[in-house]
Amino acid sequence: MASSNRLIFLGFLAAGVLSGCAGQKPAETPDAVRKRPEAEAIRGKQEPGETVTELDANGDGRTDVWEYRLKDVLVRKELDLNWDGRVDVTQYMDPQGAKVREVMDLDYDGKVDATYHYAEGKRTKGERDLDGNGKADSWLYYENDTLVRKERDANHDGRVDYWEYWENGQVDRIGEDLDGDGTVDQWTRNPNPAAKPKE
Repeated sequence: MASSNRLIFLGFLAAGVLSGCAGQKPAETPDAVRKRPEAEAIRGKQEPGETVTELDANGDGRTDVWEYRLKDVLVRKELDLNWDGRVDVTQYMDPQGAKVREVMDLDYDGKVDATYHYAEGKRTKGERDLDGNGKADSWLYYENDTLVRKERDANHDGRVDYWEYWENGQVDRIGEDLDGDGTVDQWTRNPNPAAKPKE
């Protein structure tokens, strides 16, 4: 059982759940921490009627996967990816067992940095908190689980001012709002566009 769980866990990591992680965030002053709005907890609250199964995926004798079931249906899974005893990823499932939402602590500081939404098992949207203030400032949009657009609030005024459009796995063009009016003022195209897939 432990060997099987270890393979599942390693497969999960190999799937690239942490691909594109932001680098380490700068240290916050105590005043900034106090003023930061409360973000979603990385670890879900056990609801009445839920049962939990604890698993040791890496075989070190400590729990690193928690599976929550309601009437024998898996509703949530929590994962400790760096084996420090804290949850780093929580996945929420629909009644059929398909993933509908996933929250992640990408820098292992105990706070949610990224949330991904799914439909029919495929990623549809992502929200990232790049500056650690508890609010999303970067958004990712997917079609058929493939990234098609990124948006960012680069100056932190609450409005999108940077757009990336992706085609065939790479950036096709970038739009920037230079004067803060919410519209693109400057476009930059990729000088080496990806080859179109063969039909």
